[in-house]
Amino acid sequence: MIERYSEHASNERTFLSWVRTVIAIVGFGLGAARLSQTRADIWSEVVMLAAGALVILLAFLRMRHVRRNIASAEPIDDTALTADAFLLVLVAALFGLIAAFGIHVTPQ
Repeated sequence: MIERYSEHASNERTFLSWVRTVIAIVGFGLGAARLSQTRADIWSEVVMLAAGALVILLAFLRMRHVRRNIASAEPIDDTALTADAFLLVLVAALFGLIAAFGIHVTPQ
């Protein structure tokens, strides 16, 4: 039996939910970009993919950090984790992605 299995499983589920969110948002953005016929769409697609890759990278780093904290035998001070900073960056990146999509679909 794996020690602290439920905590590790919860950590992995959180990571996978971030991946699922990125897939949905990037897929929606790329689909919308394909509906438009302008040349600028290629840059919006690149921005969508780059932002999605950044969010997945940050989610992976957060998952790894939390995994180490779960595996350590020492009590963890939850007040100032760098994982919280990563989460803030993830949320900001998602809002930026949504804003970029809004700018992209606004008629000019």
